[in-house]
Amino acid sequence: MPRSSVARRKKVPPEFPPVEDIQVSENSSVSDILTMMGNSGGFQARYLAEAVDILESMERDKECTKFLSFPAAIISTGARGVIKEMVKRKLCDAVITTCGTLDHDVARSYKYYQSGGEFTMDDILLEKKGYHRLGNVLISTENYGPLVEEKIQKVLSAMYDRDEKAPSSRMLCQRLGESIADEKSILHWAAKNNIPIFVPGITDGAVGSQCWLFCQTHRDFRLDLLADEQAISEIVYSAKRSGAFMMGGGISKHHTIWWNQFRGGLDYAVYITSATEQDGSLSGAQLREAISWGKVAPKAKQVTVFGEVTSLLPFVVTALIQRLASKY
Repeated sequence: MPRSSVARRKKVPPEFPPVEDIQVSENSSVSDILTMMGNSGGFQARYLAEAVDILESMERDKECTKFLSFPAAIISTGARGVIKEMVKRKLCDAVITTCGTLDHDVARSYKYYQSGGEFTMDDILLEKKGYHRLGNVLISTENYGPLVEEKIQKVLSAMYDRDEKAPSSRMLCQRLGESIADEKSILHWAAKNNIPIFVPGITDGAVGSQCWLFCQTHRDFRLDLLADEQAISEIVYSAKRSGAFMMGGGISKHHTIWWNQFRGGLDYAVYITSATEQDGSLSGAQLREAISWGKVAPKAKQVTVFGEVTSLLPFVVTALIQRLASKY
């Protein structure tokens, strides 16, 4: 036998477990299926199962401070309900997101968005008919801009009257949550459970624009972003261990891993992304890259799952909730 064949054969580790078929039936729970996916060998199924394992370990670690980060787009969809449930059940200690999350959460707390759209719809016609298109979600223009302006201006006026003239994004989110009675709202439950929401890019969206507009008639009104950074630093430095469930990239993901580098990196990290790493973007960067920056600890339990968040999130969180409800 050629030496090259022998060398290749020696590289196969005999201790690797065998691939097992996924057995489904009318009695299969989501948790059961995710467990079987972990033994299925490939391809993203195994990593998705590993994500649930890591999230469970993170939740059962009572000394772990848990971050949740995500972009705004998914809040226009039914995935908002899954995020809300995580906040309601206190499956996170802090949220880092983008301004559009506030826009969509506020708008949907009072009006509806429409399903049934398509990515290929005629955008010129939609604009004439009075609709915004977000992927395949349709939003009546009356259910977004004017509505957000009405609600935000009212909250800002109340804050100003209370002499809260230089709020952080965290304080703004708290006050918004206190003003929303809708129990489907992420902001509502974050305020009720005292879970801070940080929006480092607060001016990049409708709510941020309303803050600017308010400032035009209230010149002593300001947003204090450094107060957010101080609050995040206190959370990070006081953490004995830290973990993060990150969906999508951009500023939400980066702010999460950026601050955790100052305590030696995340100890637990789960990242779901549909981006690729070939363009060097943060959204496509796998968690192993963050190790080189000190943002994820070298021995961290970590996994990157390639997939579209709204398709995967309900199953991940359902399996996590089922496992946490078990007695083991």
